[in-house]
Amino acid sequence: MILLLTTLQDTVQNLADTAQAVPTTAVKTQEDLHFIDLLFKGGWVMIPLSLLAFLGLVIFIERYLTIRKASKNDTNLLFQIRQNIKDGRLENAIALCKNTASPLARMLEKGLKRIGRPIKEIEGAIENTGKLEVSKLEKNIGILGIIAGIAPMLGFVGTIIGVITIFREVSAQGAIEIGTISGGLYTKMITSATGLIIGIMAYVLYHILNMMVEKIILKMETDAIDFIDLLEEPGK
Repeated sequence: MILLLTTLQDTVQNLADTAQAVPTTAVKTQEDLHFIDLLFKGGWVMIPLSLLAFLGLVIFIERYLTIRKASKNDTNLLFQIRQNIKDGRLENAIALCKNTASPLARMLEKGLKRIGRPIKEIEGAIENTGKLEVSKLEKNIGILGIIAGIAPMLGFVGTIIGVITIFREVSAQGAIEIGTISGGLYTKMITSATGLIIGIMAYVLYHILNMMVEKIILKMETDAIDFIDLLEEPGK
């Protein structure tokens, strides 16, 4: 009887030790699976997706700094130009624009150099310069829009590759098991998620830059109208 109880106690103890060891092993496996490891499981499609993400980030930072610099407050510029023109100091007004590195200053400089000619000619010069300045601000912004469209499609390509991998493994093994389809599932889900995330981020950044440019355009148009009104004032 004592031997039987001892055997039962040993069996229960062994089962308890086994139950504690299984969760520990699972947790350890989960801890060892890092984010970078997950990305590598996405396959070769992750390489172009990574390049698109890097390119989009570089373009956004470069354009953001450029547009922000161009959008600096030129509130006093038009006021100073007005004072110089009223005082008959046209050369001072032109020099002021040359010393101010902004799209608005370059646009108004073109108008100042044509003072004395017909208003329509001055308006045309200002408008053409404004379009050129805007095109400089919008340089490479369209690439972000392209990335926003291409990244999800590349993710979809990864999904197709993952599905093909699953069917190939199932065909080779002749059975459907988690170990057989896990590799294809990793490729399918990781590339899809990565492509969507990159596409969404590029889409958002694209519209952020466009809104910044539109704000500058509105400011330039408003100041250009005020400048033309200044030239048309009686007794100019």
